Amino acid sequence: STKGSGSGATVDMVRNATEKVKALDPHLAIDGELQFDAAFAPSVAKTKCQGSCVAGRANTFIFPNINAGNIGYKIAQRLGGFEAYGPILQGLNAPINDLSRGCNAEEVYIMSIITAALK
Repeated sequence: STKGSGSGATVDMVRNATEKVKALDPHLAIDGELQFDAAFAPSVAKTKCQGSCVAGRANTFIFPNINAGNIGYKIAQRLGGFEAYGPILQGLNAPINDLSRGCNAEEVYIMSIITAALK
């Protein structure tokens, strides 16, 4: 959903999370809910969400759940040829992260460093 184009529990969760972050830091450049195309592509942002402070130029993408995040990072990694690490899990009593069965030794090493840094 982009700016109310959709509805449902996941959309509500994203809207609520956006409101909470804005309340914590009103000066932070954040917006939601935005579909990836509106967040990333300036031409789409002009059509879908002209008033957004980040649409079309977002540099951080937060997914509504681990399944969506997993899909997103694997697309970026495999189709885009980018380095992608994650998922990075937060809010637990101890640092923990997940590795894909398709990861290589370098990804294991980097994720170990990220996990250690979360202590």
